[in-house]
Amino acid sequence: MRYWKTAIGLVLTGVMLFPVYWMINVSFTRDTDMRKSPPSWFPVNGTLEGYRAVLDQQLPYLGVSLVVGLGTVALTLLVSAPAAYSLAKLRPRGGGVLGFVLLIAQMIPGIIMAMGFYAIFLSTGVLNTIPGLIVADSTLAVPFAVLIFTAFMSGIPEELLQAARTDGAGTFRTFWSIVLPVSRNSIITVSLFAFLWAWSDFVFASTLDQGGDHQPITLGIYHYIGNNNQQWNAIMATAVIASIPATILLIIAQRYVAAGVTAGAVKD
Repeated sequence: MRYWKTAIGLVLTGVMLFPVYWMINVSFTRDTDMRKSPPSWFPVNGTLEGYRAVLDQQLPYLGVSLVVGLGTVALTLLVSAPAAYSLAKLRPRGGGVLGFVLLIAQMIPGIIMAMGFYAIFLSTGVLNTIPGLIVADSTLAVPFAVLIFTAFMSGIPEELLQAARTDGAGTFRTFWSIVLPVSRNSIITVSLFAFLWAWSDFVFASTLDQGGDHQPITLGIYHYIGNNNQQWNAIMATAVIASIPATILLIIAQRYVAAGVTAGAVKD
């Protein structure tokens, strides 16, 4: 029975990964070969034309996505870590209500938030700007980040914090020198998810930065498909290049993510 389960797992994994394989295959396939019926399962006469097109035309979009992603991570950590510390250890009035509001905030469709941001950004002059995208993308990550941080920080022993206070550390010093260092797993988890959400965002980008000079890679792929709908190797090469940062981050941070997501789930 165990072998059947393994076989079923391999089949399901293959089905889920097939689009990734096909994306890579097409990125190396010549346009003339794509028009054959059926198309080749392997790039026998492979070409790097698509990747050359990416380097020539898509690098600015990739650079913008990198800046937006890193900016979103920084703003998310700056807002969510102190907020979570307050909810977990300082326990202010209304903390339970705030936690419930954060859960509700995650249920709001992104397009609804995008419309609200459009009106605000238009009146404040930050429409079609990178800072505007960073703020918008952070609103998706902050509620999730606060919940993850709160769950993790709630498990930090009170004796550890009390020892810091006994040594004369104030609230901020305790947070900076004690709480943050032991929250490494949750920090990496939050940073990864915040970056991935910003990197893959299309709704906010298409609504808040459609006419700007600095657009992320999701809009770059979208425009490229519209302008070159016959050059599928270039389109897929762009998708492959855009997937590399997320793939590398997931591989490096997977064990920290597993520990960060499950933090607080089990109590002694």
